[in-house]
Amino acid sequence: MDMETVKEYLENSANIDGDELPLRFFERLIMHGLRVDLIETSRVICTFKVSPRLLNGSNYLHGGVTATLVDLVGSAAVYTVGAPFTGVSVEINVSYMDAAYADEEIEIEARALHVGKAVAVLSVEFRKKNTGKIIAQGRHTKHLSLPSKM
Repeated sequence: MDMETVKEYLENSANIDGDELPLRFFERLIMHGLRVDLIETSRVICTFKVSPRLLNGSNYLHGGVTATLVDLVGSAAVYTVGAPFTGVSVEINVSYMDAAYADEEIEIEARALHVGKAVAVLSVEFRKKNTGKIIAQGRHTKHLSLPSKM
């Protein structure tokens, strides 16, 4: 692909005026339709129906959506241990093992493996709801910076 074609691909993919979008639009776009099935200490389980708006060019769930859900659902698990804030991402890793398609229900299970004074380590697993087959596994490390006292 020549450079101009690459440039057009990137610029034409952004066909919405970003300044006109509502606050936190990205989270709302991805999380719309997410249902919480279970919340307990160190664990959150959600069900998510894959929307056609979240598919990639090959017609399955976009990897960036999966990574974002690792961030957002995983961060919710930090709150379940009583933390007043979820901190900031230091590292996110996602291993993709299968695809999820439009209108398929997936289950997302987030676990807080460790929540200390300065660091939280989270694990997030994505499974096909009807078969239990693992789609992806994510690992998320967060820095739990204390709010400024100034």
